[in-house]
Amino acid sequence: MSQPQPIGILPLPFAAAVHDLSAFEWDPRVQIRELEPPANIAPYSAAIEADMVVGGEDIASGRLILLHDPAGNDAWGGGFRCVTFAQADVSPETCHDEMMADVGWSWLIEALKTHDARFASESGTVTTTASTHFGTKQDQEQLAQIEIRASWTPLLDEHASLTVHLAAWQDLLRAIAGLPREDDVVIPLATRGAARR
Repeated sequence: MSQPQPIGILPLPFAAAVHDLSAFEWDPRVQIRELEPPANIAPYSAAIEADMVVGGEDIASGRLILLHDPAGNDAWGGGFRCVTFAQADVSPETCHDEMMADVGWSWLIEALKTHDARFASESGTVTTTASTHFGTKQDQEQLAQIEIRASWTPLLDEHASLTVHLAAWQDLLRAIAGLPREDDVVIPLATRGAARR
């Protein structure tokens, strides 16, 4: 892997990707904040955090990290890597559905394919958890959550930008929040309440 470069000197492919990240028109329900990217993973990186807010409630959250190594990275199979984490509350019944992990993973893959985002070397995990209260807490509502951790190599060049990958990631946030891609009708997947980090 190549060494980190001096601050202020950006290779053109990464500069173009960062521009796409800055210029992307997000769904109004998606509140974006820039994050300090992780250090020492790649020579260049950028990161954002998102909350999906509907009716004043934070119903899902996620992070997206873009990594770039101009020399290429054999483990990635390319010069870029997208890394994401997304989570939302779900109903306990949904959490116990044995197909939920497969469904959660399909949200990412189908979103990438829907937007014709070329990618390779995808990997990740889908985790569902449920908490049942006992004793003096037994009257509290049962809590359940789905978490998706994933990474993939976006195949970017002069004809393929990061924009379609951002659109796919936004669709992943909508899906984990229980929202369809283009309207405000909530699918009864997630219980209401703030997503927890």
